[in-house]
Amino acid sequence: MTQSNQSLFAADAYLPEGWRRNVLLEWDAHGTLTAVTTDQPEAPAGVPKAAGPLMPGMPNLHSHAFQRAMAGLTEYRANATDNFWSWRDLMYRFAARITPEGLASVAQWLYIEMLKAGYTSVCEFHYVHHAQDGQRYANQAELAQRVVDAASASGIGITMLPVLYQYSGFGARAPRDDQRRFINTPESLLDLLGTLRAARPEHAALRYGVAPHSLRAVSEASLRRLLGGIDATVPVHIHIAEQTAEVDACLETEGTRPVQWLLDRFDVDSRWCLVHATHVDANETLALAKSGAVAGLCLTTEANLGDGIFPAQDYLDAHGRIGVGSDSHVGVDWRAELRLLEYGQRLTRRQRNVLASAQAPHVADRLYAAALDGGARAAGRAVGALQLGHRADWLVLDADHTSIAGHEREAWLSGVVFCEHGDTPIRDVYAGGVKVVDDRRHRDEEGAYARYRAALAELLK
Repeated sequence: MTQSNQSLFAADAYLPEGWRRNVLLEWDAHGTLTAVTTDQPEAPAGVPKAAGPLMPGMPNLHSHAFQRAMAGLTEYRANATDNFWSWRDLMYRFAARITPEGLASVAQWLYIEMLKAGYTSVCEFHYVHHAQDGQRYANQAELAQRVVDAASASGIGITMLPVLYQYSGFGARAPRDDQRRFINTPESLLDLLGTLRAARPEHAALRYGVAPHSLRAVSEASLRRLLGGIDATVPVHIHIAEQTAEVDACLETEGTRPVQWLLDRFDVDSRWCLVHATHVDANETLALAKSGAVAGLCLTTEANLGDGIFPAQDYLDAHGRIGVGSDSHVGVDWRAELRLLEYGQRLTRRQRNVLASAQAPHVADRLYAAALDGGARAAGRAVGALQLGHRADWLVLDADHTSIAGHEREAWLSGVVFCEHGDTPIRDVYAGGVKVVDDRRHRDEEGAYARYRAALAELLK
């Protein structure tokens, strides 16, 4: 979608240097900010005024769209030691049933939920590639294209990450039958990516990357072949060290821990996103921070699956980069992700305001800024900041909401993140300069929800 040059005046806006008053935002027909001017005496004639304070939209750095349809359906004890692995078996059965039409409907509804929550970008870790019998679709990028189109229809920006899934475990174990929809070689995955790029070329709201699923699902050789087929600017995401069983298996098979194994063998840098990285020791924590890679934290999912708690204080103190994602979508709210990040540290250390720092005494401010920066790096797109050349993505707060009403500006982010009273404080959302959420309603909410309900009914037959 293109539009004429547009502008918006905000009495208060959160810029890279913090809250500023009387800010004029201007953007072009491609949805890119062309000017951000502070301390304007008043709104220029004819320029609309924002309904409340402006904040950059949050990038969601980790999503499995199809899993939104199973949220709430696994909250019962499947066996005596219910954990991630028993949940995964249930998820596989669900993945086996999804159709292209169903995936499109589920993804579009999910992305609308993300926008309403203030996520304006998503990194889609997409690993369901093939038909239900494991054979390729006539269009090998069929399912990925459906997801990209769902993002476009909703208005959210997307980094599509086709996933390389080759093995069922360390040591190049043969894939399981219930993984048949995921399996590719590096060459077939790169071919799929090429088909996808040709059909849906990159633009300001669309970027492509790759995602080796995990160290248990690829080998060193296949990972090198995958990376050899892309250029050095392409985002690379990988699940890693989410479960202690994964760490134990890596130690047994490879003789070292997963994060250390990856750092020792590959040039892991700022284009990498290591999703979860929950179980890292002290040496890995410092080495990961030094690498410049982003730790992709998905707190609601990690809590839901009983994964564990990331050593966030030590990692942030070592200047490590983080971002947040909603992963399995048991919750779709960046505020909850940041809240859980801090609360996990409080419960572990029995202290308050653990993730504050001398430079950022307000926890919410530090975590929000960190997640904006890390999420933008993981997305590989110019997002996450109200500044020249960046995507015109922001959310508008309800200044009368009980979480911030009457507070000084310095406390607004604390209220937004840590208060859970009533409806969301996010009133409007702009993506690429287009108002996609107006007074807490998405422009296509009713139709998309009806299609989602129909897809869910088909899945649950």
